[in-house]
Amino acid sequence: MTTLYELLIIILAVVIYYVIIGLYRRKIVKTVTEEEFRAGYRKAQLIDVREPNEFEGGHILGARNIPLSQLRMRMKEVRPDLPVYLYCQSGARSGRAAQFLYRKGYKDLTQLKGGFKGWSGKVKAKK
Repeated sequence: MTTLYELLIIILAVVIYYVIIGLYRRKIVKTVTEEEFRAGYRKAQLIDVREPNEFEGGHILGARNIPLSQLRMRMKEVRPDLPVYLYCQSGARSGRAAQFLYRKGYKDLTQLKGGFKGWSGKVKAKK
């Protein structure tokens, strides 16, 4: 019976952790629909945080590729005085990138709801 209680406590702790992370992300990054994203990204820095092979397979027109795995080393390429619009394949990596940038002093952060999967606008791909 104690094993069952320990398992329930662990599951509850994991659920609480993810709820707290979700609330924290809501505070630091705006998650917007495709229409809202499209309306604002031309006046901002548009950054695709996917890996280069994903980026080459297709990306939003005008986006720069700074993979999440390289963001720490390439942070100087992102200006803190301009809004930053982030996207990845589904939204998870862009949320982590936003958390990292927020801790480094970036405040105007926006991510695309559903990521690149949900994008229906213009796309550029290598042939």
